[in-house]
Amino acid sequence: MASATTAPGAISVGTRRRPRVKVLRPLLMAGGIVAVVVGATAWWLSGGRYVSIDDAYVRAGKLAVSDDISGIIGEVAVHEGQHVSRGDVLFRLRDRQVRIALDGARATLAQTALTLESMERDYRRMLSDVATRQAQVDADQATFDRYANLVKSGGVTRLEYDDARFKLASDKSAVESLKEQAAVQLARLGGNPDADVTTLPQYKEAQERVEEYQRQMDHTVVRAPFSGTVTNVEQAQPGMYLAASQAAFGLVSDSNVWVEANPKETELTWVKLGDPVEITVDTYPGHVWHGTVESIAPAAASEFSVLPAQNSSGNWVKVVQRLPVRIRVDRRPGEPELRAGMSVEADIDTGHARHFSDLMP
Repeated sequence: MASATTAPGAISVGTRRRPRVKVLRPLLMAGGIVAVVVGATAWWLSGGRYVSIDDAYVRAGKLAVSDDISGIIGEVAVHEGQHVSRGDVLFRLRDRQVRIALDGARATLAQTALTLESMERDYRRMLSDVATRQAQVDADQATFDRYANLVKSGGVTRLEYDDARFKLASDKSAVESLKEQAAVQLARLGGNPDADVTTLPQYKEAQERVEEYQRQMDHTVVRAPFSGTVTNVEQAQPGMYLAASQAAFGLVSDSNVWVEANPKETELTWVKLGDPVEITVDTYPGHVWHGTVESIAPAAASEFSVLPAQNSSGNWVKVVQRLPVRIRVDRRPGEPELRAGMSVEADIDTGHARHFSDLMP
């Protein structure tokens, strides 16, 4: 076979590629290093601005519906899962016993008013009796003084003189007794015989009893304190005795809804009140809610535990703490319903930007 020959002065293809590869390789290596440095710098500068929290849940205002009086449930006006507005009737207690007590208290109040009015009139009668008796005492005093002069000259007998003296003393004692009775009656009237009976303590006491039974009557009808959805209604049935403060069923608010996040303490360096938050709920993938940091707990969650961690043995292990953060959710019409307990991921935009000066000591 004939061997291939190269003409003098010709350059082979392999020879032409070798210098190009030698030039491109350092350029690519340098470009890769520059890209890594630029990317790392951009990541570092933007780092610390966003705080992503996956330990978060939807919370809502909850109430164990109860009453402050005891009684037998007469009617349950709602059913499981029903939405109620503020002021809607939830259940009623049988009110016959309270109604009887209220009627009795009203009768007592009316009788108290009549009694106080009669006491005022009686006081004025006592004053009249005192005046009449005092006039009799004055007459007795004049008779006694006259007899005292006549008994010396024999104008009256000693017996007539003694009778006049005893009668004067008796009438004086009667006057003092009437004055004492009038003083007692005046004290019962609060020292003012012309006072409005509705301002006297006896009347106010009876009136407060009426108001208390009226309050109990009003509370035999239990209404929703806020709008929401009722739950566990089946545990309250007509005919069941409900003690004061005993929960009948639950009510979960549909308007007072927020997100409770529990970030690590090391993630809260730049978080502050008012920071915007993007919220995603596991139940509704792809939908984003917007919110705002409303409050940051003043103490770690462990501070409220029944048995907080102690370091009595001296063997201490540092544990990163979590501080609850409350996020207000800005809900828009038509958005999916948020239910208490749903798992949430929250991304807080702290607005913080790092600077190269942060690297300086």
